[in-house]
Amino acid sequence: MNAPLLEVEELRVRYGAVEAVHGVSFLANAGEVTALIGANGAGKSSTLAAISGLVPADGRIRFDGREIGGAPPHSIVRAGIVQVPEGREILARMTVEENLLMGLRGRDRAEIASAYERFPILRERRALLAGSLSGGEQQMLAIARALLAQPRLLLLDEPSLGLAPMIVKRVFDTLAELKRQGVTMLLVEQNALRALRLADRAYVMDLGRIVMRGTGPELLRDEGVARTYLGG
Repeated sequence: MNAPLLEVEELRVRYGAVEAVHGVSFLANAGEVTALIGANGAGKSSTLAAISGLVPADGRIRFDGREIGGAPPHSIVRAGIVQVPEGREILARMTVEENLLMGLRGRDRAEIASAYERFPILRERRALLAGSLSGGEQQMLAIARALLAQPRLLLLDEPSLGLAPMIVKRVFDTLAELKRQGVTMLLVEQNALRALRLADRAYVMDLGRIVMRGTGPELLRDEGVARTYLGG
């Protein structure tokens, strides 16, 4: 088994008087895909937001053995955690290439070639406004931009949200290729079937708590998971 890169212990996230995440604990190992699955409102995205430093949280968050809980977002990005947010949040009025340059964070623009090698469609679209791309192309742009920041841990928040089934397949094919390349990912996804097929390890969240855990194949075979999340 690979060593834990991310360790989350007793994480709690509150929005005013409402607690959205109730004492969640889990690991994400280096070189693996870890998935958080569950229905809308389960606390998955709030968990990612806490790891990224976007919302205050209680509990412990350690990255590569170092405590990062409470650190500002820019410090967490510098440590090597980069998030592809729900809704993609591309810069619609900038070109594809200008969006990618944002991911370089001042490094040599020649490094943008790696994004075009991974996503040839972006090379073809590089002079177009990002807002003119299809939903799937925008998602690939968001992932490519995040990868240009050279993350040690890539956080993905609902990458299939709002996409047609054929485009969802393309996005998950892309994630599978990143997995083969050794990219460590923490994936939040409502499409449990796709997520569990990709994941080395997965956690099921419900109402702010982790209610099941196991490998991707183990949870795919579980009757309760199949009945509740896979339509079985």
